[in-house]
Amino acid sequence: MIEVFRNIQAQLNETPHLLRLGRLFSETVLIEVGEDQLYLTFEKGQLVEVIPGPSRKTPWRFAFRTDAEALEKFWQPLPEAKFHDIFGLVTIGRGKIDGDILCLVKNLRFFKEVMALARPAHEVAA
Repeated sequence: MIEVFRNIQAQLNETPHLLRLGRLFSETVLIEVGEDQLYLTFEKGQLVEVIPGPSRKTPWRFAFRTDAEALEKFWQPLPEAKFHDIFGLVTIGRGKIDGDILCLVKNLRFFKEVMALARPAHEVAA
């Protein structure tokens, strides 16, 4: 799982519109997938650290928790209904958001697009 988020980190650095969207976002986010925990540290929209957990010493602003199967479906090129969005996962009981919800909502588009960077590009029919 950590490799997926390190790939997201590399892709984010090559995505100027996301760096602009996140320019005011400097927080640590906990991502929990099953038993695995990762801490994503953002500085002015850049993902500067991906740290494996668990850690009781690493403070985080908000957490997104899900299971591996749901996240795999989320990362499909064209996810099925309810798996296309982090709030869709919450709606069907396959995701949970904890912590400072206001911080998430203020940066919602940025965070949702960062999470979707792991989706492989799909071909559009001409």
